[in-house]
Amino acid sequence: SSMIVRILGCSGGIGGANLRTTSMLVDHDVLIDAGTGVGDLSLAELTRIDHIFLTHSHLDHVASIPFLVDTVGDLREAPLTVWALPETIDALRKHVFNWVIWPDFSEIPTLEAPRLVFRPLAVGQVVEVGARKLTVLPANHTVPAVGYALEAGSGSFVFTGDTTAHPPLWEAINRLKNLRYLVIE
Repeated sequence: SSMIVRILGCSGGIGGANLRTTSMLVDHDVLIDAGTGVGDLSLAELTRIDHIFLTHSHLDHVASIPFLVDTVGDLREAPLTVWALPETIDALRKHVFNWVIWPDFSEIPTLEAPRLVFRPLAVGQVVEVGARKLTVLPANHTVPAVGYALEAGSGSFVFTGDTTAHPPLWEAINRLKNLRYLVIE
C-alpha cells in the first residue's frame, strides 16, 4: 500500500494565492497539523477527515480546527479525533475551545456523543490508522512539540514539525529502516 501526502500549507503566514500555514493531508482522512491551508479543501474533502495529528499548539498549526469541527460536525457520524501531546490538548481546551474564543466541541452536542475527541500522545507512541502507522518523534520548540514518522507499505515519511537542533530527533530518525522522505520545517 502507498500513502498520498498532499501539502496544504507550508508557510509561517498568509497572504496572496500561495501562502498557507502548515498542514498536510495524508490520503483523504488524516491531517498532520491544521493550518490555514485546510480551508482550501472542499466540503466533501473536509467531511472525510477523521484524524488530526498535531505537532504543537501554535496558531499557524491549529487555526483551522475550530472551523473544521464546526463545519463538518453535523455531516459526520463519528467525532473528529485530535491527537496531540497532553500539553497541546490542554492549550487548545484552555485557550480555544473555552466558550470564549470558540464553543467546546468536546461536549457538543453532548458529552456522550461529542463532535471532537482529544487523544493524548507520548513520544515513542505508535498509532495505527488503517494501514498506516504514525510514530511520535521527539522535537524541541518553544512549546512542547513532536514530529511524526508515517509508514505505509515499504516506505516512511517524516515530518519534523517546528524544531531546532535536537539530537534525540535525529537518533529516532536514524533508527528508521525505510525512510523515503524527510520534511524539515
